[in-house]
Amino acid sequence: MKKLFSYENALVGLMALTFGCLFFDRLALNFLMPYVAKDLALSNTQIGLLAGALSLAWAVSSYFSTAWAEANDRKKVVFIVAVFLFSICSFGSGLATSFVTLLLARLLMGFAEGPVIPLAQNFVERESSPNRLGLNAGILQAFGSALFGSILAPVVLVQIAGNVGWRNAFFVAGAPGLLFGLLAWQVIRKSTAASAGKRDQSALNVGELLGYTNIRWGVLTACCVFGWWFATLPFITNYFVTAQGMTADQMGKTMGLLGVSGLLSSIIVPALSDRIGRKPVVLLFCGVGALYPLAVYFLAGSGVQLPAMCLTYFMMGLLPIVAAVIPSESVPDSLKAKALGFTTAVGEIVGGVMVPALAGVLSDTVAPAAFLWVSSTMALLGLLCASQLVETAPVKTGHLALADQPNPTSEVV
Repeated sequence: MKKLFSYENALVGLMALTFGCLFFDRLALNFLMPYVAKDLALSNTQIGLLAGALSLAWAVSSYFSTAWAEANDRKKVVFIVAVFLFSICSFGSGLATSFVTLLLARLLMGFAEGPVIPLAQNFVERESSPNRLGLNAGILQAFGSALFGSILAPVVLVQIAGNVGWRNAFFVAGAPGLLFGLLAWQVIRKSTAASAGKRDQSALNVGELLGYTNIRWGVLTACCVFGWWFATLPFITNYFVTAQGMTADQMGKTMGLLGVSGLLSSIIVPALSDRIGRKPVVLLFCGVGALYPLAVYFLAGSGVQLPAMCLTYFMMGLLPIVAAVIPSESVPDSLKAKALGFTTAVGEIVGGVMVPALAGVLSDTVAPAAFLWVSSTMALLGLLCASQLVETAPVKTGHLALADQPNPTSEVV
């Protein structure tokens, strides 16, 4: 019982809930898009740009804010300020009256949210038992993007939007983060947030990170996994309603069930990587995820569509592995927060900005379902990139030392 109420578990739980509030706010627009798109007359290209704008701001803030916090030993302060800011910024989306004002609101939210995830994952990594890093990162992910962002958000927000309007749904989404910001200030220990090793004021230089094979190929893998998810996320709710004839209520429940799949995958997949290794799990579920868009398109209206989507959606469980676990296990302690921020930043720029923008343009100019083919392609590219990774799981390497050491004579490209 004492072990159950350990600081490790308390920290993981608090970071998971805070992450949950963040993703509830971030994904709110995706689930409210049928209402917002109708009111503001948005095209698929504009929908893609909205997703891309938030991801771009998130990416820039994620790396630079995290690197600055690491270099100046201000990780706890940056984390708390960011939590309060993204909660307040959620109200801005509800006040938007046009595409431009909504775009500005999402940009501000992205800047505020950027450092929260890499710092939360860094705190959890610092306090995790070696044999459960994957599980802890998965729990954080599960309660964040899965339970709050993918299960509760579509059901709760669609109901609020249907009864009192989509603007009020945004106002509701921003409130809980203020509470968790206060709790984080009280719970996070100084030792958890302290920068490790010698602090370097040239922290924004990424050359040292790129000396590690797992950072170079891991970042590319993260881009593909992020791209697989973000290629469908901004468009699929509107596609279900306009192309596949679902009602708003049916769409909300379908997304909620996909969220259950995301919740299960975010625990099962990282925990599996603790047992059999990171690389085989990434390869396996990239292959599975490539079939998700095919299930959406080819099985539409059939009784097996939803089960097939839920099964192939298990690729979502790779997000904490590629964004947090592999970077953390591949570099020294003094570079961990920086590696997390860098991986998240590049993954967001490519997978969260470029990919949905491309998917939106293709869906407007080629076919409404083009975003699905983009998603499947990203999963297949992820297979190729992941094949170059060096295994880092302690169960496979036999020790807790780095599985991959930088080659100082290698050319950084």
